[in-house]
Amino acid sequence: MAENRVIKVLLVDDHQVVRRGLRTFLEVQDDIEVVGEAADGAEGVERAEELRPDVVLMDVKMPGMDGVEALRRLRELASPARVLIVTSFTEQRTVIPALRAGAAGYVYKDVDPDALAGAIRSVHAGHVLLQAEVADALLSQEESGAGGQGRGNALTDREREVLALIADGRSNREIARALVLSEKTVKTHVSNILMKLDLADRTQAALWAVRQGIGG
Repeated sequence: MAENRVIKVLLVDDHQVVRRGLRTFLEVQDDIEVVGEAADGAEGVERAEELRPDVVLMDVKMPGMDGVEALRRLRELASPARVLIVTSFTEQRTVIPALRAGAAGYVYKDVDPDALAGAIRSVHAGHVLLQAEVADALLSQEESGAGGQGRGNALTDREREVLALIADGRSNREIARALVLSEKTVKTHVSNILMKLDLADRTQAALWAVRQGIGG
């Protein structure tokens, strides 16, 4: 079954001791395999293209290309990898740009090993993993610029159904199967949802939906 497949992980951090520590954490997990490492964002993007990991653990602050720019490059390359920020920085001004660039979530570098493994499984399953204060900050910024909950009134019933399933971490294929629609139709609904809510991607849509009590 797909649930039993080993999750391939790439570590991207400029500190070798951090990469070694993360690898040590993860090597004891039966369902997680560290397939590579990179010391900066540029190398991380290159290795992600080469190794095709399922999840990338990415630092934010790195010399040369930082984590935010690496996230943007991965999005441009349509990389399927889910990116989990692993950072020692808690300031919203550091974390939020990474979320806007496409990160699926973030954890702190002093995270408990079991919690880190759980976070990797969670983002791999399609979920958004954020601490409450960061989610609130991101959503309050989005809402202040575009009318908050009032934007949701523009959604059709079908679009709200699709949005709820996005918030549950479902892929377009899974949504199509659940709602008995074609995958192409689901893609159209997703595009319309992002346009109507003035959001950049599925991660922001999932956050918005959870905040409004839709799915999640």
